[in-house]
Amino acid sequence: MAQPVNIISTHNQVGIREDLSDTIYNVKPHDTPFLTKCAKTTATNVFHEWQTDTLRASAVNAHIDGADTSADARVATVRLGNYTQILKNAVTVSGSDAGLDKAGRDKTMAYQIVKVLKEHKLDIEKALFASQARVAGGNSSERYLAGLPAWLYTNTFIGSGGSDATGDGTNTRTDGTQTAFTQANFNTVMQSAWENGGEPTTVYLSAFQMDVAQGFTGNNSQRSMIQASENTVSDYMSVYQTPWGRVKFIPSRENRGRDIFIIQDDMWKVATKRPTKQEPLAKTGDSDRTQVVTELTLVSCNEAASGGVFDATT
Repeated sequence: MAQPVNIISTHNQVGIREDLSDTIYNVKPHDTPFLTKCAKTTATNVFHEWQTDTLRASAVNAHIDGADTSADARVATVRLGNYTQILKNAVTVSGSDAGLDKAGRDKTMAYQIVKVLKEHKLDIEKALFASQARVAGGNSSERYLAGLPAWLYTNTFIGSGGSDATGDGTNTRTDGTQTAFTQANFNTVMQSAWENGGEPTTVYLSAFQMDVAQGFTGNNSQRSMIQASENTVSDYMSVYQTPWGRVKFIPSRENRGRDIFIIQDDMWKVATKRPTKQEPLAKTGDSDRTQVVTELTLVSCNEAASGGVFDATT
């Protein structure tokens, strides 16, 4: 039906106030499971070092009554190190922002810093998972910490043509031909870690690989499901029981989809040289500037306790 003659409709009015909600919706996730689970320690130099050791293999131990005792050959500890990486983010806000009537926020700087802190934490998680060797840096180049793949070599399953890192952080692994992630190669790594004295507790993997893991079956490898409440269907694997230990699966958004990390939590630390700090920067004009800075590195206490399935099809 047509409009009446000379009607004043919303389509031709001037001066209607905008309807802008006072809430800002942000869907980007900011969880960092590996950073959260790692033990925390302090670094006092840009090159943070530690030592690792191991027991010799068991041997037949029997001696003649009254015989002299001779010392066993001893092996020195292994000295390892990683460089601290500087992570920075900054916000610059125009001086004219002050006094503006803004929707969803009062002060732009405060709102942006809250965002930056979450983004900063994601950057740290990404650096810890990165397939990156340590880099000393220089006057015109950045320092990089060696990420998780640069330390793992004892208990790994890799694709054809791939190779593990040497395990001291000086280089990182070489990717191989991608093959499907299977229960068999996962159990192979778990068994190897157990044989080397490890007790893995957490598995970090992508959503795609998590879906694959939910298909694991078998009487010797049981999945423990979260109890479903009434009228709720549950299809989530919380704990995976193997003959070599029980591990918890945690989906991670920051590690590469082709990498599945099988980690003993207490064998990894984050050493912080400069804790995350918000600092105002000097004014250089009609604006305010603030930076968020952190300096830290990853410590592999003993990589033989953990492992990884690499080159998984994505």
